[in-house]
Amino acid sequence: MIAGQDKAVDQFASAWKLRRLHHAWLLAGPRGVGKASFAREASRRVLAEAAGPPVDLPGLDTSPDHPIAKLLAAGSHPDFRWVERLERSTGGLARNISVDQIRSLQNLLSVTPSMSPWRAIVIDSVDDLEASAANALLKMLEEPPSNTVFFLVSHAPGRLLPTIRSRCRRLDFARLDDEVMTSLLSRLLPSENSAAIAQLVNFADGSIGRGVDIAALDLAPLESEAQAILREGDPDNMRRSKLASALGAKAAADRYAAFLQLVPGLLAREAVGLEGDARGRAIDAYEKARQTVAIAPRLSLDPGATVFELGGILASVALKR
Repeated sequence: MIAGQDKAVDQFASAWKLRRLHHAWLLAGPRGVGKASFAREASRRVLAEAAGPPVDLPGLDTSPDHPIAKLLAAGSHPDFRWVERLERSTGGLARNISVDQIRSLQNLLSVTPSMSPWRAIVIDSVDDLEASAANALLKMLEEPPSNTVFFLVSHAPGRLLPTIRSRCRRLDFARLDDEVMTSLLSRLLPSENSAAIAQLVNFADGSIGRGVDIAALDLAPLESEAQAILREGDPDNMRRSKLASALGAKAAADRYAAFLQLVPGLLAREAVGLEGDARGRAIDAYEKARQTVAIAPRLSLDPGATVFELGGILASVALKR
């Protein structure tokens, strides 16, 4: 069940029920709000119902006991592909989804589906395609095989090729409200008390994925410290030095990577509530943080120094406020 995204679920379920299914669906919205989960559940419903027996459940729900659902859960359904960045031999994920990964989909598309007339392909996320991979995908969308549905997960649809966007039907996914967030986090994190759940809801900004990551990596203290720098400044550099020390060690690599993603979002949310010069400083800081976050991993910049620099960017918003 996809919580909090009833509009997207209803639109797709209605199209599938009438068998008026567009061949490509652009799932657009912030990270961690259910787009990939939607793609998985929609694929399962299409493939299960196409193969039979009929699914007598609302929305996109499919019984886990359905034989097609079992195949998908085992990763062995021959008419389904999930495309994402691959693991590197040196550790971590590749920077992009490669053109070879996209071209390999031709192996699926060139043969008759095995289990039913339908096939499903999920790309999570289409934002990660290298340029040549995006062009290879575009060719597939321009001449779509019959009874094939593509789900393209996108956190920044405005950055996609306009020609890709124009060949998709778009479904928008909104940030989840506090009630849904509280319910989902309580279910996913049963060991957390109500106060911790409330703090996660506050920091996660409507993203269930972000809330789970904050809990798993113990990011709440880091976000609190970053927010304090943003709102109160850091005239003696003590706060940013503390953050740099906490995140500069090799053992903190995962928390450091998460912190890089945390800072621009924190600045963007803060800017919404500001006015005048303060808002201008927040917007400028957001752009600087976004640039720093983009180049730091690519140039293998020192984590401690990068965190210290981001602390200075955060502190710049508090000046004369």
